[in-house]
Amino acid sequence: MSFDKKYWDENYSQPFTMDGIGNAKEHARYIKAFFELEQVDISSIADFGFGYGYLFQKTMKQFIPYKALGIEPSDHAFNKAKKRKLRPVESTKLKLENCTLQEWCSMPDKPKLNYDLGLCCSVFQYLDEKDLKFVVNTLSRRVKYLYLAVPTDKELDRQIEDLDFDDKYAYRRSSNFYKKVVGEGFTNISSRIWESKHHFNEETTLFTDLLYRH
Repeated sequence: MSFDKKYWDENYSQPFTMDGIGNAKEHARYIKAFFELEQVDISSIADFGFGYGYLFQKTMKQFIPYKALGIEPSDHAFNKAKKRKLRPVESTKLKLENCTLQEWCSMPDKPKLNYDLGLCCSVFQYLDEKDLKFVVNTLSRRVKYLYLAVPTDKELDRQIEDLDFDDKYAYRRSSNFYKKVVGEGFTNISSRIWESKHHFNEETTLFTDLLYRH
């Protein structure tokens, strides 16, 4: 799908009422506090589908990374986000790419493609199962931690009932499906936060609360 202006008009007609936009600052504060609590350093950030750029901007402002990457496949959203001041400070090496996550993951692995933290919100529901497994496997090599938000079938139903909003573009999948697929590359260590199995295991993790690993 092209994620053209029609998609954004249908799905984001009132952006500031939506999770990750109107409350982007709160999300960013939560991520910052979570890593600060365990004294885990986050020096580089990538946003895999940054949309209008609100969460990406607020998260960079919290961490002031030395390098950051933003990927967005939609020309409409990409051009709109570029008009905003995304870079938190001049020293942050910010790169924006107008491409799909699949295209970025198809690039050969290189150290410059590695990041401490990846943001991926409202993206996985638009990938078919084959692409999703490929993306998860690639991201587990390239990011140490993933901040993930994806609506399950029950949440999509709730959006219809409570908000009169039906996302016709999204795949309808269970929470067990996402836990299994994402769990092939990552360990869930807190709400929305996943740790790469490529980089860490129970012996090498920097987080001390092993009770919450699953």
